[in-house]
Amino acid sequence: MMHNITTMAITVFMGFFAMMNPIANTAVFIGMTANQNQQQRKKTTIKALVTAFVIITAFCLLGKGIFEVFGITLPALRLSGGILVFIVGYQMLHGSASKLHSHSTNTPDADKDIAISPLALPILAGPGTIATAMNYSASGQMLHIVITIVAFALLCLITFVCFLYGAKLIEKLGEAGVSITTRLMGLILTIIGAQMFIQGVHDAYILFQSSNISS
Repeated sequence: MMHNITTMAITVFMGFFAMMNPIANTAVFIGMTANQNQQQRKKTTIKALVTAFVIITAFCLLGKGIFEVFGITLPALRLSGGILVFIVGYQMLHGSASKLHSHSTNTPDADKDIAISPLALPILAGPGTIATAMNYSASGQMLHIVITIVAFALLCLITFVCFLYGAKLIEKLGEAGVSITTRLMGLILTIIGAQMFIQGVHDAYILFQSSNISS
């Protein structure tokens, strides 16, 4: 039992880590907050991460209810979520930023709050991250929900540190280091996406068989 919990916790954390990619996002953050001082950056970081955490927590807690309201099945989520995560990972693996987690390169308005958009949405809590969260918590079991939320909270803490000390981190890693990290995260994501899809096919087959037996 403890082994299964530990395995799930590691899998959930790695899924979130690969999807959010704190190292690559740090480079994005530094570029977007180039005109801010350290205090402003800290404020922006906290606001963006709190917003992302609230969004992911809401989907974790309300995931089962959302399923029931819209008549969505868990196999359908795993199939679509697996494809979505795979696409993000595939794009990262080839060294290109995912369009699902990209932001506009247009010069933002002076009054625009970048902490909410595009930092919180879609960079930190994008469709892929939401799909990952719902996939691991959609069973409705409180243990799975808690593990998913705690894993994301831990990742938010890591991202907070990366963003605060981002300038020094990017300087040490260099462009090549960020590129390598992005490709490694992409590889992990493609594997997780494939696993989610395979699990979705298996669950859909079981569901189909059960419906045939009951009818």
